[in-house]
Amino acid sequence: MRRLDAGERFVVTRDGTPVASLAPLRRDVFVRADAVLETFRGAPEVDLGGLRDDLDAVADPDATPRG
Repeated sequence: MRRLDAGERFVVTRDGTPVASLAPLRRDVFVRADAVLETFRGAPEVDLGGLRDDLDAVADPDATPRG
């Protein structure tokens, strides 16, 4: 368990055949809002219309249920 706490991952085997993996749970990391704002300062503005057009080009924008 200490090695899991340290971030190590393990493969569980049965008769030498991998059957599962054991990994530490992801821990949430708190990031202060001012640090996020500073990171994205100067980033280009998102063209929302262009983004929607790009998404519609690869996904069916029709919301009618299929069933």
